[in-house]
Amino acid sequence: MDRSISRVIDLSENGLNILLAVTGEGALKLLHFSSKPFDEKELHYRDISEGFNLFELDIAGFDRPQERHGTKYIGCMPGNRMQYVTHSDDRDEYGRIVKVETVDEMTSVHVISTLRFFDNIPVMRIWHDITNQGGEMQTITFAGTFEYSAIDRGGSRSADDKLKVTYADNKWQGELMYRSFYLREIGQERTQPDTFVRRSSNRFQIFNAGNWSTKHYLPMGMLENEDTDVTYFWQIENNGSWGWEISDQNDHLYLQLYGPTENESHWFKDLQPGETFRTVPAAVGACAGGIDCAMGHLTDYRRKIRRPNADNETLPVIFNDYMNCLFGDPTTEKEMPLIDAAADAGAEYFVIDAGWYSDGDWWDSVGEWKESRKRFPGGLKEVTDRIRERGMIPGAWLEIEVMGINCKMAKELPDECFFMRHGKRIFDRSRYQLDFRHPLVIEHANEVVDRIVRDYGVGYIKMDYNIEPGFGTEVCTESAGQGLLEHERAYLAWLDSVWARHPELVIENCSSGGMRIDYAMLSRYSIQSTSDQENYMRYSMITANAPAALTPEQAAVWSYPMRNSDPEETIFNMINAIPLRVHQSGHLGELSRTTYDLVKEGLDYYKSIRDDIKTSHPFWPLGLSKIGDKERALGLKCQGRDLIAVWCIDSPERVVKVPVSHAAGRKCSAFMTYPKVQPLGNEAEYDFDSESGILTVKFGADVSARFFEIRYMD
Repeated sequence: MDRSISRVIDLSENGLNILLAVTGEGALKLLHFSSKPFDEKELHYRDISEGFNLFELDIAGFDRPQERHGTKYIGCMPGNRMQYVTHSDDRDEYGRIVKVETVDEMTSVHVISTLRFFDNIPVMRIWHDITNQGGEMQTITFAGTFEYSAIDRGGSRSADDKLKVTYADNKWQGELMYRSFYLREIGQERTQPDTFVRRSSNRFQIFNAGNWSTKHYLPMGMLENEDTDVTYFWQIENNGSWGWEISDQNDHLYLQLYGPTENESHWFKDLQPGETFRTVPAAVGACAGGIDCAMGHLTDYRRKIRRPNADNETLPVIFNDYMNCLFGDPTTEKEMPLIDAAADAGAEYFVIDAGWYSDGDWWDSVGEWKESRKRFPGGLKEVTDRIRERGMIPGAWLEIEVMGINCKMAKELPDECFFMRHGKRIFDRSRYQLDFRHPLVIEHANEVVDRIVRDYGVGYIKMDYNIEPGFGTEVCTESAGQGLLEHERAYLAWLDSVWARHPELVIENCSSGGMRIDYAMLSRYSIQSTSDQENYMRYSMITANAPAALTPEQAAVWSYPMRNSDPEETIFNMINAIPLRVHQSGHLGELSRTTYDLVKEGLDYYKSIRDDIKTSHPFWPLGLSKIGDKERALGLKCQGRDLIAVWCIDSPERVVKVPVSHAAGRKCSAFMTYPKVQPLGNEAEYDFDSESGILTVKFGADVSARFFEIRYMD
């Protein structure tokens, strides 16, 4: 052990081995965080005076060490000199809670770091409360959430070849596109092989700036050490700006997680005497294994931090009239036959999507959310009453965070109700961004939600959000990024207040599909739109990857057989949605009898497995999916059975081999469970070898999908 260490604090919990160290000078350091026990020999870089911080904190006006940092978030001051004061170690009904207090004597800044554990889950949730206990204001320019140094420890090969990073690109209609690279492929290969100390100026950084929290990437990642079989995984829980990076410091590599920053998102915080700032929280974990292991533990963790709600227990079937159906042009005449067809097929919610509040083109006039009597001559309640009569719960579309530039209310409200920069309101796509810090905005939002629940009997709100106002607002704040962060936290608090008044209300998180798939939002929302993708074949990639980003029971997937859909297209559509949450759409009343029956059969089958979906753990027999893949598979491990969706897209041989490794050598059998009767001439054949655990499917059509169960008898 390094002689400079005076004390070690062992926080090993739930399979995580964590060591905090206090140096001889009193500085707090994170020495070890892994699924493997600490091995001093693996820590080849013995001097921990620089780096090895639990978190980084940078305050304006202080020099950094001589480390070549470029724009990397290392060597921050006073972060690198935070002194250990004390720690507490408690438990509650969820698990262990450790709080560590550190102080910087020069600034009198105190930090309480909370390390929250959940029983039987190898994940730690972490955040920091930073308090200015001095007599003068201190400006925070960077406040990290978690740093782990020497992530390259262990194994015989160089870090360039043994460390593999996985992250997810995210974009409109192209959500959840996971990619994996070795360090040498992302610009982090060692360039000074003949020296002991790495001193690069670059980093591999994944970040987002703005209110669409996932418009570029998902706020999560994974790092595998293939030599030691240790997989690190993480998610950052903020509904706005965030980032993570991997780079080197001295002769080791580090991982750094953080919220908004000054460099990337125009954030800094003037911390007044007596004031406290809470950092963005993050979850970090480690396990022996790869993607299936890591995402299984994250799935358990996400279920623990989520607001309890009936929607995630019952997983009702939702019909929504938008996608490849009414496309934002609802009327009473169009809705009535759809309502009957959806009810007959087995839908339990019926959502009236965009357009119900405007006589015609509505994009730049939204904001008052009052029904259009031109579209609904008998009133919207006539339609919602019909939905109730048919045994379904009505829903409606809202975009409560915006006002169109031609909305009457937008002209009446003062400027401080909106995002402002350079003294002007922020425009994006002919809308203004409302600022949820302002009491008039909260009053307006409450009036709208309470009114549609009261007047129309709405039990479901599709809460959409289709603009990106950028990195923040300058109103009543020291930095635009801090204004954005305060707004985002105020919005989350408003959501909490809505559920306090309407506990049975289901609110869907939609942001042009999946532009805000983050667990600041999803710890509250019970259901998330995964995409606006209109092509069912491309949607299969999003379905296959979705449980890596969110729990299966929160992942809403469109199924939208078209009027002229043939049976194979309909089966493919249904299998896109069946493993997760069904968002049924399409002109159901105008489908052929065969196609309609396949939809109804799919919904009936979904209802038979949904109790398993809500407790399942995902696995990927063919790995995470990519655009252009000819073969895809998603599995859900359930009690006594596996649910497996298999897709074939223009595969030359039409044969997909699905290795289910945990089934190998067990007493089990495979069954094709949807569809029960296959289309004539396109029959798929399958074989399951229980010794090897390989399910082989030979499809009868170029583009096809089938759903299977592996049932266990042991």
